[in-house]
Amino acid sequence: MNNKPQKCNSDSCCSTTDQHRHGEEHSHEHHHHHAEGSKWKIYQPIVLSAFFFLVAIGLDKWLQPLWFTPSIRFVIYLLAYLPVGFPVVVDALRSIRNGDVFSEFFLMVIATLGAFAIGEYPEAVAVMLFYALGEIFQSLAVSKARSNVKSLLDQRPDEVSVWNAGELKQVKAVNITPGEIIQIKPGEKLALDGVLLSEQASFNTAALSGESIPSDMVKGDKVLAGMINLNTLVQVEVSAAYQDSKLSKILKLVQEASTHKAPTELFIRKFARIYTPIVVFMAIAICLLPYFFSSDYQFSHWLYRSLIFLVVSCPCALVISIPLGYFGGIGAASRNGILVKGGNYLDILAKLNHVVADKTGTLTKGVFKVKSVHINPSFDEQKILSMLNVVERGSSHPIATAIHEYVGEVDKSIDITEQEEIAGHGLRAKIDGQTFLAGNFRLLDRFHVDYPSVSANEGSTLLALAINQEYVGYIAISDEIKAESALAVKQLNDRGVLLTILSGDKNSVVQDVAKQLGVTEAFGDLLPEDKVDKFKAIKQQHQQVVFVGDGVNDAPVLALSDVGIAMGGLGSDAAIETADVVIQDDNPMKIPIAIAIGKQTRKVVWQNILFAFAVKAIVLVLGAGGLATMWEAVFADVGVALLAIFNAIRIQQIDFSKT
Repeated sequence: MNNKPQKCNSDSCCSTTDQHRHGEEHSHEHHHHHAEGSKWKIYQPIVLSAFFFLVAIGLDKWLQPLWFTPSIRFVIYLLAYLPVGFPVVVDALRSIRNGDVFSEFFLMVIATLGAFAIGEYPEAVAVMLFYALGEIFQSLAVSKARSNVKSLLDQRPDEVSVWNAGELKQVKAVNITPGEIIQIKPGEKLALDGVLLSEQASFNTAALSGESIPSDMVKGDKVLAGMINLNTLVQVEVSAAYQDSKLSKILKLVQEASTHKAPTELFIRKFARIYTPIVVFMAIAICLLPYFFSSDYQFSHWLYRSLIFLVVSCPCALVISIPLGYFGGIGAASRNGILVKGGNYLDILAKLNHVVADKTGTLTKGVFKVKSVHINPSFDEQKILSMLNVVERGSSHPIATAIHEYVGEVDKSIDITEQEEIAGHGLRAKIDGQTFLAGNFRLLDRFHVDYPSVSANEGSTLLALAINQEYVGYIAISDEIKAESALAVKQLNDRGVLLTILSGDKNSVVQDVAKQLGVTEAFGDLLPEDKVDKFKAIKQQHQQVVFVGDGVNDAPVLALSDVGIAMGGLGSDAAIETADVVIQDDNPMKIPIAIAIGKQTRKVVWQNILFAFAVKAIVLVLGAGGLATMWEAVFADVGVALLAIFNAIRIQQIDFSKT
């Protein structure tokens, strides 16, 4: 059974959990709109309200002139209330119209208007003033979190130097079309994807991979928007429009990651929809029930207690800070060159206890080299290698690349009339009327080819060859283990996470790699369907299982995993599209880093939840007992929200490479 979180791609998927936030999101959009304007527009309501509030307090508490009658007192406090209170009243009415009666706006309006009704003007204004200030800080915090992620990835120049009719001109990057040639000076950042035309160059890829180690490129290599040219003037032929670059796609996915809600976040939103109406009715009970039990019942006294109860009960500290916590985790992952497509995947990474990994390209470099050639002397070795080179010419598999590099140019005089790829086995082709087989020894078994026992080539993949049912020989091809793989395995083990290797490669090769890395569980000689069966067996034993592969060839296993992690590489569109988490520089050390980010995010989220509940519970009890004033209520609402937000933002400042 697939326990993988389902992506929410329709409005209906989130309608029951997000309605509570509609009014609030409108409010945040309102603040974001102001944030794009002048600072004065952002703070104007706060400044006006604070001015009239201070004037009213000064006249009310200290100066107390004779002309300061109750009517004038009411008017000045009302002037202090309206700049910050009126937008909240509008939001409350809008929420009610949308069917969300018990929103935080409704609670604030009822509490403050109630305070006005019993003459507690200063408390009413203070509650709304600090609430408005808190809302602005919340909006700025969300905006800062998003801009931090954007600045990590998207710092492309607005203009580029482009060759046009033999002249170098400055042109807006968004107006450049594929095929045009641009020039990048040392120290400049690429604005578009392209192909390097200069003989060689060195680039800083930190914006894409999180690694500041220079990457050396040669003519014909792909270069991507966001890379920084380090030391020489280079020319690049543009291959994609500005909005279609890999960087734009990554940025879009990160910015949209908040649509994939973590279970904790969904629970809090559902909880708030139940919790809020309950506290409203409890507040009504606090106000009215004492009438039946107290001989000296005073309506204004118990109304004040119920209003405090209402202010404290606002769930904004939870509903705002929790998604911000997850977005902070997504930002921290981006800073480390890890693309996480939603908070739900961070939650799974935090609880992870088993990682299943493919070998080639994940733990090894996936760059194969021909180690040795063993062809039966009765055959022409060069002719066999030329035939093999022709058969492999249409494949992008690393083994095919190794063959091309070893043999050289393809002999175009060799004619292929048929060719078939047999999954998990190899290739069968018709060459000059002869049946040519190239693959593992299971391929020879399948076509009933007799072959002698082959001495073990430890650490090598063997490519068996046959012509017309006759065994020709084999080629030993080796792959190199990534330098970071052993440390990554050790860090996973230190975190109590077990690593299992599943590979279609020869079992002796897989076991050799596992031994070098300190992996105790590894399986080779697996066909695609064998991988699925093995993975299902592992899932039955462990609650949360992640699969790490190339994001394309292992699609069936990725679909079964709770989270699919792709070693995406800087240029892999397919990996970015198919996986839930993409490691952008293929570094296996990013696997334990991703787990550490997930654990820290979950830790911060639960810190916020427990802190908010504890403070609110204490002040609710004190307020109901008459021991807390509206000022404590303001702290329990706005103060707790701000502290939770600052705690959430802290995630992006942690250096996870050292944790």
